[in-house]
Amino acid sequence: QVQLVESGGGSVQAGASLRLSCVMSGDTLENNYMAWFRQGPGKERDFVAVISLYGVTILYADSVRGRFTIGRDLAKNTLLLQMNKLKPEDTAIYFCAAGPKLQRAARWYDHWGQGTQVTVSS
Repeated sequence: QVQLVESGGGSVQAGASLRLSCVMSGDTLENNYMAWFRQGPGKERDFVAVISLYGVTILYADSVRGRFTIGRDLAKNTLLLQMNKLKPEDTAIYFCAAGPKLQRAARWYDHWGQGTQVTVSS
């Protein structure tokens, strides 16, 4: 049974950095396309970034490209999201997800974590 557990969220000022982690159990990162999504207050769950099976292909949402970096620590079976130059509009619950395809749409992902809150104040 696949489980995903996120951590690393918090409350920060605009311009600060945070690093989110997502530990996978029940499978390995290399068997899955791993992604980050976020859901702001009253909004739909939006794509943030995805990394392919071998880490060769990475896609980002336009809103985070150049500020966020998705990565993997294979030894710890952990997905990472380094978030720099945070803005108030980045405020959301951040979810990691695992799925069988390199896709931006949430419906393609089979497994989800419970989410971690990121709050950015101006």
